[in-house]
Amino acid sequence: MKWFGRKAGKGGERIEPEVQLVRSNIPRVPRRQLVTVRRRSFDAGASDRLTSGWATSPLTADDIVRRNWRVLVARSRDQAANNDYGKAFIRRCRQNIVGPRGLMLQAQAKDGDKLDSGANKAIERAWARWSKAKNCDVTGKMSLRQIQKALITSAVKDGEFFLRIVIGKEAGPWGFALQVLDPVRCPVDLEQKDMPGGRFIRHGIEFNRYGRPLAFYFQTLAADEIDYSFGGRDYTRVPADQIVHGYLTDIIGQKRGLPWMATSLVRLQHLSEFEKSALVNAREGANKQGFIEWDEGFGPAVEDGTEVEIESEPGTYHELPMGARFKGHDPQYPSGELAVFSKHMLRGIASGLGVAYNAFANDLEGVNFSSIRQGVLDERDHWMDMQEWLIESFAAPVYEAWLGYSLLAGRITLDNGSPLPPVKREKFQSVAWLGRRWDWIDPQKDITAAIEAKDNLFQSPSQIIRDRGRDPQSVWAQVAQDIEDMRAAGIPENIIETIIQRKTAGGQKNGPEANEAGEADPSGGQKDG
Repeated sequence: MKWFGRKAGKGGERIEPEVQLVRSNIPRVPRRQLVTVRRRSFDAGASDRLTSGWATSPLTADDIVRRNWRVLVARSRDQAANNDYGKAFIRRCRQNIVGPRGLMLQAQAKDGDKLDSGANKAIERAWARWSKAKNCDVTGKMSLRQIQKALITSAVKDGEFFLRIVIGKEAGPWGFALQVLDPVRCPVDLEQKDMPGGRFIRHGIEFNRYGRPLAFYFQTLAADEIDYSFGGRDYTRVPADQIVHGYLTDIIGQKRGLPWMATSLVRLQHLSEFEKSALVNAREGANKQGFIEWDEGFGPAVEDGTEVEIESEPGTYHELPMGARFKGHDPQYPSGELAVFSKHMLRGIASGLGVAYNAFANDLEGVNFSSIRQGVLDERDHWMDMQEWLIESFAAPVYEAWLGYSLLAGRITLDNGSPLPPVKREKFQSVAWLGRRWDWIDPQKDITAAIEAKDNLFQSPSQIIRDRGRDPQSVWAQVAQDIEDMRAAGIPENIIETIIQRKTAGGQKNGPEANEAGEADPSGGQKDG
């Protein structure tokens, strides 16, 4: 390589430098390729050592049920039977979704714009008669309210319930009864595809090509009921119009339900085992235990297999043999962190179950009125949502089937004994269902608020009654009957008005509770003032 230089021209004039480039022997280095690193939009989408055990491929509803249903149901039933908190959750579901009276029917058949009181009364009376155990249960043992509780118990433990509608002589005196079936009898592993007409069997249920249930298969031991055999087991095929199948749908395309305790089962199991270990350790700590150590040359020979035991009693001291020393074993656990850890676990469990922690764990420590009221409000919204699910999944289809049969059988009769006409079945399908409602911690404030809402036309009197879980027509009929009975007994009108807290058109109270100037007293006069 030559360097840049300058040449002097003739006469000493300056010329531009001559530049000459010579290719060097330095090897050519290839141009470095640019590597673009793209960052994922979501941290949850990263695949690294911290997320190596996290699922990366979504599963369909059928795959989830196929892989997990049996294990989840088995473990859910175990927790319901052996875990105090699992049993408490089932009890709370039964108490709050079904309640002490169950779902109550209120018939609302109308002629034009007016309620058909005669037909509505006949329907409610017939429904009440059929709801007795001897009529509504195929075994004659459970009333309709008890059947509802059995369905909720099945839904909590198994994730679903199956109910068979039985019609005929074997159904009992009414000819229409219900049979509660164990979901395990419907095999989740029974599947068949490529059936004629696009039909297929999935999880023990036969569907048409669009996924509408056509029939259900249940395991049977009766030889005359065998319609299908699979895997060495015999099944009976029940048409779908005879089965009421209820479950909560979590994934589109889901065909079987999963236990309500599914997300909390791990915590329930670990907490139970943790408490069991802490209890055993506490028992060991309560008993003075230890080991005997021997100095060299003392004690029994290892080959002898003999053991030296000392029975301890409270307040006594023992003298050890020569060469023996006592080494105590004094476990200190459980200590202060047990309650903190248990409370943390129970809060997570309660969140997964959708219940208030304080009521679920029976822990009212550090709770004030505002916090517990807010927790109760959230929980009751959940219970009312579950009541609507039970109405849609159980009450509505059962009532529709019962109404059709009972009208044709002439079992719904008016006061004069004439049966309701079956041709008006669509009219009689108009009903409302009243679920359990709850009293507040301070009911006086809520009653006062309801009265103010009624007086300002924010709420109707009938809606206030429904919100308390009662039928307005029944309440008004009882009030009217009470007034007639009091009049028949000779009680004066002003006393009757005082008892029912009736107000005059001018807003003045009638009764001894009037305490302001200008209010009427029981005798009808005015106070001085």
